[in-house]
Amino acid sequence: MSVTLTTADDTCSPVATHAIGLEAASSVAATLKALSDPLRLRMLSAIASDPRGESCVCDLAELADVSQPTVSHHLKVLKDVDVLTSERRGTWVWYRIDPSRRSAVTALLDSFAPASVAPWSGDGEARRPDFDARVTRLAQELAAETPELDADVVLTTVRESYTALARTARVTSALVPLTERFARQRLSDLTRDRATAVPQVLFVCVANAGRSQLAAALVNKLAGGKVVARSAGSSPADVIHPHVRSLLAEIEGDTAAERFPKPLTDDAVRAADVVITMGCGDVCPIIPGVRYDDWAVGDPALASPEGVEAIRDDIAGRVRALVDDLLP
Repeated sequence: MSVTLTTADDTCSPVATHAIGLEAASSVAATLKALSDPLRLRMLSAIASDPRGESCVCDLAELADVSQPTVSHHLKVLKDVDVLTSERRGTWVWYRIDPSRRSAVTALLDSFAPASVAPWSGDGEARRPDFDARVTRLAQELAAETPELDADVVLTTVRESYTALARTARVTSALVPLTERFARQRLSDLTRDRATAVPQVLFVCVANAGRSQLAAALVNKLAGGKVVARSAGSSPADVIHPHVRSLLAEIEGDTAAERFPKPLTDDAVRAADVVITMGCGDVCPIIPGVRYDDWAVGDPALASPEGVEAIRDDIAGRVRALVDDLLP
């Protein structure tokens, strides 16, 4: 198979094509057809972001005013194209992302979906996402506060922060304030000078709704500003776990209310001196000069109230050793 190429002198010459093969194209088309339903995409997103790594039909039925048989039908469509796997336990069927398709699902939800959320305006290469005017004003304000960064970098950071948080937001009215806090943190990371800044630690778990939040809060309290702690999630939840929220209030007081799950970003990893994963696997990019560690601690989302307190105590002991190591 070949295609023609028109040259400057208007003569046509055949060139080899690198188009996807027919069999592969048919397979991809079948998968995209299965995904071309808003409810199926929402269910896929719910399963992918569930801190348990799986969801049951009863969880997914809450996404829309439809019957469980209807939900089961949509899930079967996704299973038929190998996007999901299932396992019956008792009277319920639990669904997971097929491991062989996880990277593709992540790319769809993390890259294509946020890019599609914002409407586009204008034509040609000059098109830009036409975000809410408040987000645009926020970008302008932050650009004025960080003259060391190019205004376009600030604008892109704010827009990326907005769309990343919009994926899991329950209350859209809070998106702009959350975007401001998240974007400020990211801009601070982009401008951080390792040579003069205090040590910075990044805690990463799956949902950023439990152990990574606890660890960051404990470091910030124990170090008293001599170490900065951040936290992020490889697949952030929409809210912090209620049991963890009460523990954060004990540690940080009223400022605990400002905490919310945040997605993991490359700039957060690059700004850190130490990156500690907590049950999320190998999700962090490897950056030269950054120290990596993994803490095998329990997941508060799966624990009783007493179990959550035991997890906090386990993390507290590890935090004390970490702070002692960073502040000789």
